[in-house]
Amino acid sequence: RAVQARPCPPRRCAAKNDGGCGFGGQDGGSCVSDPVLQAYRESIDNIDAALVFMLAERFKITQSVGRYKAETGLPPADPGRETEQIGRLRTLAASANLDPEFSEKFLRFIIDEVIRHHQAAQG
Repeated sequence: RAVQARPCPPRRCAAKNDGGCGFGGQDGGSCVSDPVLQAYRESIDNIDAALVFMLAERFKITQSVGRYKAETGLPPADPGRETEQIGRLRTLAASANLDPEFSEKFLRFIIDEVIRHHQAAQG
């Protein structure tokens, strides 16, 4: 089906809002005049925003855990807990039809960052 070019919404494209954008913007931006694709992208944007806020909340809590561990002399890392969490997430990923390898890499990245923060809290 033919897709009509239309002006870029300013929040979607850095190109001038003069109707000249079309697919990809005058500046190579991500503006697309296809309303179906635009709706998908808006949903992805909303999910990305939710992920950022959820990660922020998670890190607020893990920072408190890091302070607690430092105050009580507990080690920054807990390999048994990490293994348990990775196994749990791999199972959840498989049940959600998400690649368990990807989910493990994602959680490992987060865990490594948390441990780094915990180490810093211990001085």
